[in-house]
Amino acid sequence: MSIVCVLLLRFALTMAAGEREALLREPAALAPEPGREQMIGEVSLAAEAFGVRAGMRLGEALARCPQLALVPPDPMGVADAWERIMARLESIGAAVESEREGLACFDAAGLRRLHGGTLDATLAATRRALGRPARLGAGPSRFTALAAAHRARVRRPEVIAGDAAAALAGEPVSLLRLRSVTSALPEPLERLGITTLGAVAALGRAHLADRFGPAGLAAHDLVRGRDESPLRPRSAGETLAEALELPEAGSGEQLERALGLLVDRLLARRELRGRTLRAVAIAARLVEGGTWRERVVFREALADPVRMRLALGRRIGLLPAPAEVLRLSVERFGPASGDQRPLLEDSAAHRAARLREAIRQARAAAGPEAALRVLEVDPGSRVPERRMVLTPFEP
Repeated sequence: MSIVCVLLLRFALTMAAGEREALLREPAALAPEPGREQMIGEVSLAAEAFGVRAGMRLGEALARCPQLALVPPDPMGVADAWERIMARLESIGAAVESEREGLACFDAAGLRRLHGGTLDATLAATRRALGRPARLGAGPSRFTALAAAHRARVRRPEVIAGDAAAALAGEPVSLLRLRSVTSALPEPLERLGITTLGAVAALGRAHLADRFGPAGLAAHDLVRGRDESPLRPRSAGETLAEALELPEAGSGEQLERALGLLVDRLLARRELRGRTLRAVAIAARLVEGGTWRERVVFREALADPVRMRLALGRRIGLLPAPAEVLRLSVERFGPASGDQRPLLEDSAAHRAARLREAIRQARAAAGPEAALRVLEVDPGSRVPERRMVLTPFEP
């Protein structure tokens, strides 16, 4: 298996800067989004030289680099531009996984026959489809492909073949930040004097598990050239969106009516073909400049406009400024509306199965103590802690 990684460094910052390319040659960073935590986004190479990095608090970044230029974020434009790039990759037959804008991975094993029979030809086809400078890396796993892409040059792809563990041994531990499950490990590892992935591998699986738990186990797999989870490409589908230009700066009740109109228009589209909606994105172009975007995942697939308005109305209240354009787009479709669970004919066995699945998902997200029950042990005890205990809940 050969995984190909497409990496566009500082994609969000580049898109937000637009034609002001000179900003990228100076210390610059994406400003915090209005109404959210005061942390900067992607930073330019010149800003990194001052010790400024993405995710740093704004005050600390300005203290390290007083001349830092703040670029207003453009999440709406970034999402649109990245969607176009994903469509180009899918046009060559790739099933693409993307965890964030600027980073995409796909398995090239099934594409070789379509593009000359070799990995090099597949990489060349990928570059032609992108039509813009990008770093390309390939390796036997997603993490090795990521490492190769960071090592690659814009015009020269990097391919890691053979012993992946040996190829990764000299790479810095900061590469572990590229995976969410191990993103917190580089800082404690560096404090312990462990600076390379080879040194992490030398610690051994048992020591990493004892010190860092599941993150340590995942790190052990990554530095050995194995992924901690399989590739999960998205389903290539059509884009469905509705937008509305507001005649005056929209806010409050006017904005809620505009949102209701967008929901009705979206559900009336012929392309929906009776399907429900699982996730949507609300985006707005603000009167003061800049954009705002919020992704909303419904607890269950919906086709009811009233329930959708209720769910989206809370998010539209987070809009930091009046909007001049409001847009609602589908991120993910659900099953056909006729396949939704019945209200009254749901059997006890079916409900129990759904409850077990919900508990399984809760424990996967929050750990084994996410679902507990209270068990009486000694109700008459004078010590309150001895009267009852918490045990795992099994429906």
